[in-house]
Amino acid sequence: MPAHTTLRFQDQELIRVGDENDYLLLAPQYGGRLVRWVHRGEDILYWPADADWSQPARIRGGNPLLFPFIARHFVDGDIGKWRDAEGTVRAMPVHGFARDLPFEVVAQTEDNAITMRLQAGAATRVPYPYEFEFEVTYRLLENGLEAALAVTNGAAESEQDLLPEAKSNALPYYAGHHFYFALAHGARAGTSLAMPPSSLARQRPDGSIQDMAPGEPAYTLDDARLQDTFHVLQEPAPDGCTLTMPPNPAAPAGRRLRIALDRRDDGAPWHAITTWSEKETSDFYCVEPWLGLPNAIHHGRGLRWLQPGHRETAVCRILVESAAEGT
Repeated sequence: MPAHTTLRFQDQELIRVGDENDYLLLAPQYGGRLVRWVHRGEDILYWPADADWSQPARIRGGNPLLFPFIARHFVDGDIGKWRDAEGTVRAMPVHGFARDLPFEVVAQTEDNAITMRLQAGAATRVPYPYEFEFEVTYRLLENGLEAALAVTNGAAESEQDLLPEAKSNALPYYAGHHFYFALAHGARAGTSLAMPPSSLARQRPDGSIQDMAPGEPAYTLDDARLQDTFHVLQEPAPDGCTLTMPPNPAAPAGRRLRIALDRRDDGAPWHAITTWSEKETSDFYCVEPWLGLPNAIHHGRGLRWLQPGHRETAVCRILVESAAEGT
């Protein structure tokens, strides 16, 4: 494994993958967070200048990794709880625990790729009594970024070898990304989002899912229908979605981000794309590929069950183009 290139950023020692003009900046010790993605000298992701590293999971920026469950889960109206198949109620942070825990760098290659891993341990077995490995691999492409999430069920296949807390050796999960794309809030009306065939849904306060309407083929980001909305894919959508931003000083011709969603026969299928921003004045907008819907552990929509010894991977690619390309 090649030696890490480290970079001091906001008083933190982070890992850099790439060169001075095209690189990723990563914080394995803080949830495997992708902090910055710089493409031809331009930040594609948002990261706050005043980030509070004492609470890294709460920083709005980069790409937090969501595992084992996405977003909000409820038991009898109480947020942050889930009920397992045996009826035991367990606490689980919103968006899961991965973004709160340190990852280990397990591979870094000369083709600008890095793999980070989170394994089951003392911090995970009470909220989630399963033996797992959760890995993320980032790879810089010539004109973009590939991000792969891989989950392995490390449980023994014989009942006598199961963890005492777990009655079933199948591992439930639904993971995802939370990309914070840099975008001045005043540019939302001039930014379009093209979507594959999908239907719109939101989460009710009790955790259930409200199906709303068929999705549109395109929106502008000032459309209120996008806020905290799940675009449930009607079929495998390898072309994913496309975010087209207006001209700005860093990209005089505008910028287009194509978010492609791989659908491999042996992989986990992407279930939805979520759109969200914190407030109208936030200089970021989130477009998030997810494997399931919030609270899927209870309603089942997108819930994955991984058998012992099995591993599956979900891959997405973000390709950067000038907005003038293809027009």
